Amino acid sequence: MSVQSLTEAVWDVLSRVNDPEIHKPITELGMVEKVEVDDEGQASVKVLLTISGCPMRNTIEHDVHAALQGVEGITGLDLEFGVMSDQQRDELKTKLRGGVQERVIPFAQADNLTQVLLIASGKGGVGKSSVTVNLAQALAARGKKVGVLDADIYGHSIPPMLGIADADVTGIDDMILPVPVGDMKVISIGMLKQSRDQVIAWRGPILDRALQQFLADVYWGDLDFLLVDLPPGTGDVAMSLGSKLPNAEVIVVTTPQQAAAEVAERAGTMASMVDQKVVGVIENMAYLESTCPHCDQTHRIDLFGTGGGARVSEALTLRLGYDVPLLAEVPLDPAMSASGDAGVPLVQTHADNPAAAALAGLAERLASRKRGLAGRKLNLVVN
Repeated sequence: MSVQSLTEAVWDVLSRVNDPEIHKPITELGMVEKVEVDDEGQASVKVLLTISGCPMRNTIEHDVHAALQGVEGITGLDLEFGVMSDQQRDELKTKLRGGVQERVIPFAQADNLTQVLLIASGKGGVGKSSVTVNLAQALAARGKKVGVLDADIYGHSIPPMLGIADADVTGIDDMILPVPVGDMKVISIGMLKQSRDQVIAWRGPILDRALQQFLADVYWGDLDFLLVDLPPGTGDVAMSLGSKLPNAEVIVVTTPQQAAAEVAERAGTMASMVDQKVVGVIENMAYLESTCPHCDQTHRIDLFGTGGGARVSEALTLRLGYDVPLLAEVPLDPAMSASGDAGVPLVQTHADNPAAAALAGLAERLASRKRGLAGRKLNLVVN
């Protein structure tokens, strides 16, 4: 094979090596600066990293070596790394934004097809974040491209639940790359802190700016779903996201007891105040399944009472004027919290667990919804 043919073959296999964070070919991103092959079949490749000290360098190095091993006639590889210039980074950011230089929130655009789901609750302690990570993982397992935004700025718990509490975030100047977790993309203020014990104490305007950055400055790519883990209650974050994500839909998480149900109704009402649709209610910790030591039969134990999810569903249906169904009743199971502590969602490790199955069933129904513009605000202006 001629030198030219070998060079073309190397370019071809490199076009199938994806950047592990951006998930696009390194050739398409302008990261391959040089490909040369000498008469002996020795290849010289230079790859430009987006930033100095890129945490994904080792992954890229491994993938490039693996790709060239399959090229017949290549006897060796001299792989060199460099760093993009400011101009090259600007060109990359413009390319990733679809040729648009100004930073806009892609999910707020009229033609964006991503289904944005805000996971809300009236109070803390109802397992909202556990629901978020398991629902996201279940959607990803069904072939959907999923992003997870931890908008609970003060109580961010998504990173440890996904095993990325110590993950480093890569920035390309003012663009942030979300942390990949399997087939998901994740961002949280917890990943940007100097230390895990650092306390976030921001007021309204700074909170609003942080949300703007997470939505506009993070390169999410083309997502089927973006799940946003909201802080509990009806505060600044919920109000801010009302204007930033006009087409978002809200899922309200509650537990069975009356006190939790009453405050959960407020979270749903808050969504309607900012013109977001409430698509349903999840009752978490709905019951406990226990095997009786006397009869060996499985019994349902209502530890926290019954009917909280149904009450929220009925109240919001009446208050909002459209059907707000009870989407799922997720049983209480110690395995759910244990999986969160281990950093691996329960739906990934124990798909047959009743709690995992309830959320997987909801994910199946959500995944079957078609991406489209029907019913969305198109922000059209009539002259």
